[in-house]
Amino acid sequence: MNILEQICADKRAEIAERKKSQTLEELQSTFTDRGKRPDFVDALRATPMGLIAEVKRKSPSAGLIREPFSPSEIAKAYEANGASAVSCLMDHKYFGGGAADFSEVRHAIELPMLYKEFVVDSWQIAHAKTMGASAVLLIVGALMDAELSAFIEEVRALELQPLVEVHDRVEMQRAIDAGSDCIGINNRNLKTFVTTLDTTFELAAMAPMGCTLVSESGIRTPEDVVQLKEAGAHAILVGESLLREDDPGKAAADLLSRIH
Repeated sequence: MNILEQICADKRAEIAERKKSQTLEELQSTFTDRGKRPDFVDALRATPMGLIAEVKRKSPSAGLIREPFSPSEIAKAYEANGASAVSCLMDHKYFGGGAADFSEVRHAIELPMLYKEFVVDSWQIAHAKTMGASAVLLIVGALMDAELSAFIEEVRALELQPLVEVHDRVEMQRAIDAGSDCIGINNRNLKTFVTTLDTTFELAAMAPMGCTLVSESGIRTPEDVVQLKEAGAHAILVGESLLREDDPGKAAADLLSRIH
């Protein structure tokens, strides 16, 4: 069993337990209390290079990334320094995230937020709506074709944006066939955690006309960002390289400094 398979197996067990205390129907009953969030794709497309800046405590590949860790302060620094959106990790076991972090960030900023999770159940999509997300991550490598198509429809039905994540040519084609209009190319192989920007350079040309393309992971320098823009990326998702800096907000601004 590879890392992604293990995380997804643990996630299914976790969500099964959570559904015992709050059913899908109970979650859905709270939808009427939630206002419409800012549009995710509009925010990414509003600048020459959109930045989805990530709030993440740790990861399986990097270990503990930042300590002390204040989700709201980090997110406010991102917002003040040109981020288009904020991604917040929902997984606790492997990434140290969760609903408390997401809620803290949601109340601290006005930017669109990405519900960054290993989605394996409709319950999580409903949960993203109740948390005030604007977008939901769907990982092609974690889903069968029928699940992927169904989840894309469910996310859109809730007026949220599915960010469909791929890592290779087969997954890219699956995302396209499922009708994805916002595709994230993860430069990190979630089965091995090896990372290279070559993944985006290889797959970007496959993106359909009009599709919003996001390059994710392994982005560390302004030069990286320039190269990714030239390759066709409309936005980048960056976490670890910002969070390791003393001032994540300044690091975000520096990363975008060569894009005009």
